Amino acid sequence: MTLELGLDTFGDVTQDADGTLLTHAQTIRNLVEQGVLADSLGVDFIGVGEHHRDDFAVSSPEMVLAAIASRTARIKLGSAVTVLSSDDPVRVFERFSTLDAVSNGRAEIILGRGSFTESFPLFGFELSDYQVLFEEKIDLMAELLKGGPVTWQGTKRAPLSNQLVFPPAESGTIKTWVGVGGSPESVVRAANYGLPLMLAIIGGDPLRFEPYADLYRKASEQLGRDPLSIGAHSPGHVAETDEQAREELFPHFKANRDRIGAERGWPPVGREEYEHEAQHGALFVGSPETVANKIVRAVKGLGLDRFDLKYSNGTMPHEQLMTSIGLYGREVIPRVRERLNG
Repeated sequence: MTLELGLDTFGDVTQDADGTLLTHAQTIRNLVEQGVLADSLGVDFIGVGEHHRDDFAVSSPEMVLAAIASRTARIKLGSAVTVLSSDDPVRVFERFSTLDAVSNGRAEIILGRGSFTESFPLFGFELSDYQVLFEEKIDLMAELLKGGPVTWQGTKRAPLSNQLVFPPAESGTIKTWVGVGGSPESVVRAANYGLPLMLAIIGGDPLRFEPYADLYRKASEQLGRDPLSIGAHSPGHVAETDEQAREELFPHFKANRDRIGAERGWPPVGREEYEHEAQHGALFVGSPETVANKIVRAVKGLGLDRFDLKYSNGTMPHEQLMTSIGLYGREVIPRVRERLNG
């Protein structure tokens, strides 16, 4: 399988050159331009996250992806992630099968629990049902992805009996990944349903996820099926030099991490921790040469079929994001492919 190299964004609300926050609407319009640029540079995939809070602009990834689809020709379009626990699998399938139609088969789904919980009270779900909601809904989603009539029963939604869902996926199904942040149970669940695995690597040495990649392959083998794709997503930023990239990223990385950390009881991030993550951890930040080397190491060490760089970082301005995308497409991707194929 040929390695795919993609990009992810959570649609973080960004600031302009004067440090003023843009509107959510302008952030979304800029995100569409970022997707158009990525397509023009040959990037394989762009993923858009789902959030329901003021520091992220995108609550409906499918709508943004459809806008990108209308102006692009080849780039694959997916979520990063779809918060399945607080959504309805039938509606998720319908939205993505519609996106698949308008994009001529380029839609993908990455299912996850989500790292934030604002969607639960917003849509009337109890956090105490966190586990059972995801388990039941991914079970239903797996049935929907098979195509054809669905018969299913759970405890948190109405049952389905020989139900067809429209529009059907033109190819018969939609490529659907399971996003995993570090739970062996989630890895085995992905293998059990025959769904590709996407590792969310946001801290520490990426190669610490090697046991999860091995577990997925072994579980697939024990279930009598060939393992499907394994991907990874990590945050980062590309600039002309390592120093420039680290200096540009740090204030936005710190502000974003500290804001979320204050909600979760984490201490503020310091420069030393940041530099360690850049040098040895999951921050893919630096020159094209540095970022390419880190990607090659992760791909070889984990046996990846896809790597996605989460290029959006807090309030980092649109212009810097566009520069990072440009360097990723023009310089990082060719370096990675040359080293892996050489």
